[in-house]
Amino acid sequence: MAKPVFKTQFGSGIVEELKKVTWPTKEQTFRLTVIVIGISLIIGVYIGIIDVLLTKGLELLAKSR
Repeated sequence: MAKPVFKTQFGSGIVEELKKVTWPTKEQTFRLTVIVIGISLIIGVYIGIIDVLLTKGLELLAKSR
């Protein structure tokens, strides 16, 4: 049974497009990974602080009733 033409063209199209991709260097990958981890930590701390403040505020509201 012959392979469908669509699948063959699709696969070769993917390979051709991947050849056009400009891949980052190791240094760029490392630097961008550090940036992503740093920003994630900053946002995590920010959300954690907001969570603690909202929790304390709700506790104060609940106690005053």
